[in-house]
Amino acid sequence: MGRHRSDPLGIARLALVGLVVVLLLAVIVVGARALLSTFGSEEAAAGASSTPSARPSAEPSAASATPRVPTVRVVCRADRCPVFVRVPGGDVLIDRDLARGEEASYFQPELDVVLDDASTVQVFENGTARSPGPAGERQAFSVRRSPDQ
Repeated sequence: MGRHRSDPLGIARLALVGLVVVLLLAVIVVGARALLSTFGSEEAAAGASSTPSARPSAEPSAASATPRVPTVRVVCRADRCPVFVRVPGGDVLIDRDLARGEEASYFQPELDVVLDDASTVQVFENGTARSPGPAGERQAFSVRRSPDQ
């Protein structure tokens, strides 16, 4: 009986294991950053733009004298209000359910809005209330920023 010896670990095998570890860490970092940016953009879109007065003003005299009116403001009046707002042909600003009393405001020049149940929300277009739709009716419409705003 001879002595048993395991094969020495070659440099190629070590390099391959190291490469796999580096790639795994890179995938984890990219996934975590994407996940965090998704949560951050929803909070920023819903929280920071929900009320114009809650935003800090860089110009205290000019900005506080004339509050900015959002292009679209959606206020939830039911327990659950499915809302979808996007820039036409571009970014989706919100695609989620709002809770009762929660609101979202957007200031982009043009927006596409889809409401799964138009009777559950109150919508303001350029500061003017839009008439609510019938219960259970899905509404899709576009809003353009008023030229005087």
